[in-house]
Amino acid sequence: MDSIVLDGEHLTMEQVAAVAYGEPGAPKVVLAEDARALVQRSAGAVQTLLDRGEIAYGITTGFGAFKDRLISRADVETLQRNILVSHSVGVGDPFDIPTTRAIMLIRANTLARGYSGIRPVTLDRLLDLLNLGIHPVIPEKGSLGASGDLAPLAHMALPMIGEGEVVVEGQRMAAAEALRRAKLEPLTLAAKEGLALTNGTSVMCALGVLETLRAERISRTADIAGCLSMEALHGTTLAFDERIHALRPFPRQIECAANLRRLLAGSGYTRGATPKDIQDAYTLRCIPQVHGAARDAIAYARWAFEIELNAVTDNPLIFFGAGGEISVISGGNFHGEPLAIALDYLALACTELGNISERRLMRLTDEASNTHTLPAFLTPNGGLNSGFMIVQYTAAALATENKVLAHPASVDTIPTSANVEDHVSMGVTAGLKLRQVLENVERILGLELFAAAQGIDFRRPVVGEQARLGAGTGPVYDLIRQHVPFIAEDTVMSPHIEAVHRLVISGALDAAAQHTMERST
Repeated sequence: MDSIVLDGEHLTMEQVAAVAYGEPGAPKVVLAEDARALVQRSAGAVQTLLDRGEIAYGITTGFGAFKDRLISRADVETLQRNILVSHSVGVGDPFDIPTTRAIMLIRANTLARGYSGIRPVTLDRLLDLLNLGIHPVIPEKGSLGASGDLAPLAHMALPMIGEGEVVVEGQRMAAAEALRRAKLEPLTLAAKEGLALTNGTSVMCALGVLETLRAERISRTADIAGCLSMEALHGTTLAFDERIHALRPFPRQIECAANLRRLLAGSGYTRGATPKDIQDAYTLRCIPQVHGAARDAIAYARWAFEIELNAVTDNPLIFFGAGGEISVISGGNFHGEPLAIALDYLALACTELGNISERRLMRLTDEASNTHTLPAFLTPNGGLNSGFMIVQYTAAALATENKVLAHPASVDTIPTSANVEDHVSMGVTAGLKLRQVLENVERILGLELFAAAQGIDFRRPVVGEQARLGAGTGPVYDLIRQHVPFIAEDTVMSPHIEAVHRLVISGALDAAAQHTMERST
């Protein structure tokens, strides 16, 4: 896409990803002309309130517990600057550049709706920084998720007034220097603008959008890993029969079972009805039920974040009556609870994807559990060689870490601002935990795929060279073998583990499976 036109109503998750991971200015982000008029109207309303001398929260009053402190007309601009500098208290590592770009884009989009009182020139400056690749240094920690993501958004906005630090083409520097090089003057914020820039859910929304897209890819990869393990373990596809799932009609369970059937279509490595081996262990037999439940959580997250992307989340908001009369109404759209719960739900569900993957890996390495289909620890000379024994240890460690991380952040709250802001969502904490969970799940799936490919090589002499893997698993196995060999004797495993991990996070495995299945249909 060459450009993205923001109007506050039609931004998609895929567009966020394109901007987050793309080069600055490709695609270029611009403000829609209709939106510009609405933004200007709202900014004009703020000026009208100032001219009338009316009291309005955050415009002519202090913030939070200082809501009853009136601010003189002469101090209005200082008030808006002060909110940025006083709220820039974030700590920890800075967000990576893709997340920072997503934050900037989402904040600009919500301001484009024209309810926040910001001027077009100020909104344009935020888009200038985004398009030019002047990325604010935003520490990850410090947001409570109500009143929005105050601390990180203050760091996001600091460079607009020539304060704080930025990263430009990998170089960290003072924002003032970056503006000078770009021939941009620091802005003097007008009434309401500091509050509009900082009061909202754009950080947790950015985390949610990027991690939901990541979870969707992980979910598809989990199906692939489960199917390749099933072939290595000589499992049966009978449990994926559509008649079974029609009787428990959870949509994503049905969808998952259908995907498993497509992945395994034509496989000579699975078995049919065998009187002495009627059914598999749960980690194979119940893949549609477990992976399907995770798909439900992912679908819920997409639903929530698609709404939030085009929502107005700051406070107060400016409305116009039928006759043009101005109303400034304080509310709570900055509260991140809908997002925090979605983020926690997603972390919980994806932890289960990791749990069941680790258990499949255990079956691949445990000779007794796989009824001697595969040699102990997937090595031809056990005892002298440990084979994949410790590979499973690593997966177990990651799965255990995820069980700790799956504890919800959204059920915690600490009152702030002299007990005025007395219930908070902890949405960014939930998002940061989710990010760790997904990284661990990607690694667990990579370990399973690494072991499953080894298992396939042991099965090949049994099933015969003429036997084919499934329509989706065949190209995945081939791709893995292009990057890692069969492990005939003990060797340093880490480089091979990292090679498969790169295939997982790049989406190459999913792409290989989907391309072949689409071509076969």
